[in-house]
Amino acid sequence: MLFRMAMIVTCTLGLLIAAPGAQAARSTKDRVLLVVSSHGADDGKTRPGFEMDELTQAYLIFKDNGLQVDIASPSGGAVVADKYNRNKPYNMRFLNDADAVANLAATRPITSIRDEKYAAVFVIGGKGSMFDLPVNADLKMLLATTYESGGVIGAVCHGPAVLMNVPMKNGTSLLEGRSVTGFSNEEEALFGKGWAPSFPVLLENGLRGSGAKFSEAPIMLNHVVADGRLVTGQNPYSTAAAAEAVVGAMGRPLAPRQAWPDERSIKLIGEMLDGNKAQATASFNADPSLYDVPLIAMWGYFRAQSAGPDRKALTHAVEIMELASPHFKQEEVTTAIAEARKKLEQMQ
Repeated sequence: MLFRMAMIVTCTLGLLIAAPGAQAARSTKDRVLLVVSSHGADDGKTRPGFEMDELTQAYLIFKDNGLQVDIASPSGGAVVADKYNRNKPYNMRFLNDADAVANLAATRPITSIRDEKYAAVFVIGGKGSMFDLPVNADLKMLLATTYESGGVIGAVCHGPAVLMNVPMKNGTSLLEGRSVTGFSNEEEALFGKGWAPSFPVLLENGLRGSGAKFSEAPIMLNHVVADGRLVTGQNPYSTAAAAEAVVGAMGRPLAPRQAWPDERSIKLIGEMLDGNKAQATASFNADPSLYDVPLIAMWGYFRAQSAGPDRKALTHAVEIMELASPHFKQEEVTTAIAEARKKLEQMQ
């Protein structure tokens, strides 16, 4: 009996002694850092901040795949997001998670973690990231050391701005000769008029100028580029796919999940652009409640604005607006359809 008790005590002590090392190994392997801008103020009205939709989607995907997620910013502490819709499903879920909200309310300053080890670093976009992230030397050092130690680097929307001029030990830069994407000049012309004139450089131009090979999809569509352990997403609607690509680049199987309504909507638009109009229309009409109908309508609206003399692009814009319009009564959309149809007639 005494021998048996001694064995139990010995085993227990062994576990206690081994636990810290095992936990440290696990935490390094499973740790992901989300980085957001500290630049924002007044819901983005007086100074642009980060995109909440991007943060919440990435956070949930990493958590649902068993990863420990930290949130950091250049200044640390509370950070300000641009105005967002709290009722979107990913935002609601994040805001109902006390730990997630606490982490966002007290982001870790980059200076406090520049020597810590992460399996992946994922940089969130938003126009604020064009101002403070690219000039943060500690963040660039963290990105370089994470990548050189075998970690994964990801960024979405304007987040890839931080990847410019990240020096590597071999004397090259992280982006030199690498395939990437980010918020395109076309998207900036449509959606960035308020702040883009103040940017040090337009993101697409800056990435190209840093030696990267830049690619893009049509406005607002999901486009992710994975070049080994470097993953970039073009815009907010690429966030979920980019986060999942980071998980894949870490060598982990993806947890199954249901697509969010805006993901389904962007995919549907892509199918229509690829010539699968009948199939996409049938899927939508079967249950419009599964989709973000205003998003579909507004995509068509903005595509009509940017189509110029491109008849095919203008036709797609009309078809997509007309798909959504029975379920989304908006004067601007109705007017845009009529104007686009008139232009199409004049092109004949």
